[in-house]
Amino acid sequence: MNILVANDDGVFAPGIQALAKALQPLGRVVVVAPESERSGYSSALTLDRPLRPIQIAPDMWAINGTPADCVYLSMNGLFDFEFDLVVSGINSGANLGDDVLYSGTIGAAFEGRLMKQAAIAVSLAGSDVRSYESPESYELAAQWVHDFIAGGLPQLPPRHIFNINIPDVAEIKGAQITYQGRRMQSKPISSHVDPRGRQMYWIGLSGEAVTEPRENMTDIQSDFFAIANGFVSITPIQMDATNYGILKSLRSWLYETEQ
Repeated sequence: MNILVANDDGVFAPGIQALAKALQPLGRVVVVAPESERSGYSSALTLDRPLRPIQIAPDMWAINGTPADCVYLSMNGLFDFEFDLVVSGINSGANLGDDVLYSGTIGAAFEGRLMKQAAIAVSLAGSDVRSYESPESYELAAQWVHDFIAGGLPQLPPRHIFNINIPDVAEIKGAQITYQGRRMQSKPISSHVDPRGRQMYWIGLSGEAVTEPRENMTDIQSDFFAIANGFVSITPIQMDATNYGILKSLRSWLYETEQ
């Protein structure tokens, strides 16, 4: 199996290094990742300048672009062979709920949405930022990903991917199939004045998780719930964001307004 590994934390990030090493027994693993951190880039592609892939080691490439650029180039001519699977991560931090809108980890995985096997986005969900400096945390998460793939990936409909969050705990309790949770409004921006007297702003932190369960989801928990209770969260997410449930009512509204 030819496995493409990408991320948004950069080619030298501990998460991608641990993941690439753990997946080696499954086949040929090729790392193609941004030359530096590109968090929050979602599915952005670079269209205003050329991209320059640089090989820094056997089967390891750095690109001066976004996470999605890395997968797009890899699957559209950078190599003379095809990939069987795209795995993005391991991200330094959770990608839960509304995070999927902004995540470069998710964006890279979505570039592999047309493959026969569903692409995988993997994130390490820790409660302490210092945990992301521990190689052991990534090694444990990477081994879980190896076992998940080696066991045979479940089938998903076309244009779907797996969003997987792994709790940074000493012992993982198991895994849960989850739905995408929701966050409350983001924290306010932080305003400062630089030494030259110019106003500057920092984007605020993500909002807290919404704790109320969703309707018709009494037997399935959210991704937030799984992580909070020591379980791996496995959420199938899709590219098509159309709300098919309200299409007919909106069409009726449009018809009425045009009369």
